[in-house]
Amino acid sequence: LLEGSVARNIYKKNIITERHRHRYEVNNQLIEKLEEAGLTVSGKSIDGSLVEMVEIKDHPWFVACQFHPEFTSSPRDGHPLFESFISAAKEAHNLILS
Repeated sequence: LLEGSVARNIYKKNIITERHRHRYEVNNQLIEKLEEAGLTVSGKSIDGSLVEMVEIKDHPWFVACQFHPEFTSSPRDGHPLFESFISAAKEAHNLILS
């Protein structure tokens, strides 16, 4: 995971293992244009060939992933991405109320 990224802050490590089940991928030829438009590639496959996570830096919480966090989450042990999203939503809600 990219140092300084939201994803890296959520996971607190630079290499993660997640469950996949997809047939789609980001076209690597478009990464430069996507980054110019404000998208940050924050996670890649271990060999660097596939984009696994992206985020928008100046957004309150925009983290997207190619894997399926719902497959490894449970009510008692929530996935770190879900926990972070819920915390960000609560924080935004509290700001609106105050």
